[in-house]
Amino acid sequence: MKKLALILSFVLFTSSVFAGSCPMMAKGVDAKIAEAQKLRDAGMKAHDSGDHAKSEELLGKALGMFKG
Repeated sequence: MKKLALILSFVLFTSSVFAGSCPMMAKGVDAKIAEAQKLRDAGMKAHDSGDHAKSEELLGKALGMFKG
């Protein structure tokens, strides 16, 4: 019975510790989205001006940010 109580308290304690990392993870996602949006906008601007090679490069970088 003591082992069960110890295991349950350990599980409950560790899950509350990891819950504090959610805001930090969200900030990381927000930063990545903002950077990808800048690359996307620059890529579309290059596309509109006729520089398709630069557009593909920038848009590829934006997509690459979300892989891996």
